[in-house]
Amino acid sequence: MTAKIGILMLDTQFHRPVGDIGNQQTFPFPVVYKKIQGASISRVVNEADPTLLEPFIQASKELEEEGIKAITTSCGFLAIYQKEIQEQLTVPFFSSSLLQIPLAESVAGGPIAVITASKGNLSEAHLRGVHAHKSQLIVEGMDDMPAFSGAIIKEEITLDEALVREEMKQVIERIIKNNPTVRAIVLECTNMPPYKEAIREVTSIPIFDITTLVNYMYQLV
Repeated sequence: MTAKIGILMLDTQFHRPVGDIGNQQTFPFPVVYKKIQGASISRVVNEADPTLLEPFIQASKELEEEGIKAITTSCGFLAIYQKEIQEQLTVPFFSSSLLQIPLAESVAGGPIAVITASKGNLSEAHLRGVHAHKSQLIVEGMDDMPAFSGAIIKEEITLDEALVREEMKQVIERIIKNNPTVRAIVLECTNMPPYKEAIREVTSIPIFDITTLVNYMYQLV
């Protein structure tokens, strides 16, 4: 089976369990990975470094030339460059699971809970990049969760899936308790889908993430 989906990967070292976009076994079809050298979590999430735009565009064009039919990324914060990258391609480009916010709001109603790797760094510019800046959102981050942030944001410790699972549950429980009218959840971070079963222990509302978007786009191309 020929791969149709290409995934632009950040330059990271942490373990990617099944469910993570960086694990081939997450998908029931082949995908092609291309790492952007130097595209660290710090430069993408903390700094929104504009000098990374050109390497992402170049890598996207390379995937397109290789016959890839649609391209995505391994970090939801690249939503800030959705328009700039998409305009350089002839194949569909979907930078972030945040693109699903308008869909989630349309089909489930609002407000929508957005769970992000770093609330402090998720700006209006990111939301504007995917036309979600006018949506009714409740944003919650993993900033104060040491197992998640230590392994994925800071890359200082080994990923402990059991601890991250419990942290995800804590965050979801907190947001649901404080906002009982939430109608759906969008997971910004591509490293969060492995913990959807844990989230399901806390809530039954719809969950949108990068894997739902990749699987959907695969059917279109």
